[in-house]
Amino acid sequence: MTPYQKSIRKIITFLVITFGLSIIFYSIIIKTGSIQTGGGLFTLALMWMPGLSGMITQLIFEKNLRGMGWKFGKAKYLLLGYLIPLIYSLVVYSITWISGLGGVPNPAFIADIQQGFNVTGSATTIYVLLYILEMATFGIVMGLLSGAGEEIGWRGLFVPELAKVTSFAKTTLISGVVWTIWHMPLIMFADYNLPGVPKWFSILMFTIMVLGINTVFSWLCLKSKSWWPAAMMHASHNVFVQSVFTPLTTQGKITPFIIDEFGIGLALAGIVIAVIFLRKGKDLGLQVN
Repeated sequence: MTPYQKSIRKIITFLVITFGLSIIFYSIIIKTGSIQTGGGLFTLALMWMPGLSGMITQLIFEKNLRGMGWKFGKAKYLLLGYLIPLIYSLVVYSITWISGLGGVPNPAFIADIQQGFNVTGSATTIYVLLYILEMATFGIVMGLLSGAGEEIGWRGLFVPELAKVTSFAKTTLISGVVWTIWHMPLIMFADYNLPGVPKWFSILMFTIMVLGINTVFSWLCLKSKSWWPAAMMHASHNVFVQSVFTPLTTQGKITPFIIDEFGIGLALAGIVIAVIFLRKGKDLGLQVN
């Protein structure tokens, strides 16, 4: 078996196991219609299926788990993984707030914080800031627990094996398409979406966003030779988009079409990011197109 054939077989095996195991949790979540089923534990389990599948695949072909990027890599790549989602989220949501397409702060979100901390008046601002700080630190740590489940598989095995058989551009495109498809059952048949946005629009914007930001995920893992920076970016994206900026935003009729993972804002950001990191793919010593 040539190295090329081995990589192709590893990729196929990984995908078959990943989607085979994922069906178990898709069915449970779809049956109830909510990603919060079981307190979100079934979704957490689903997120670990790519990682589990990656390790099973590696054991089948290599008889060990070495070579999957377990080391942290250089700190600068971890820092990039943290900062990039924060930057593109800040840009998209700031434009939304300044333009009046969405407001800030969201009174319902503020009320939840007041109730949770039992505070009122001027003290509320302090606790809002403390909440954001908590999410930006401890929230990231918790996000790593779930994000690592995906990244061990997607960026620990799938992307590196793809990079052995094709160019960087095709690697990030193929992995991005597969990653998008893997999310689709939750968008189409459960509540992984934003209320007020048609399914077709959610699917289109989510797909553009994922294909765009996946260029960063792919570049980070191949450049650092580690899945940890991608896991950091995964956690950072989920925390800042889902737990900070979207809850902070007051939504009018048009707002859901702009914000979150299903709005045009992050989709456009994804396009810009793709242009930048496809060019940076030249740094990897791989053919870019």
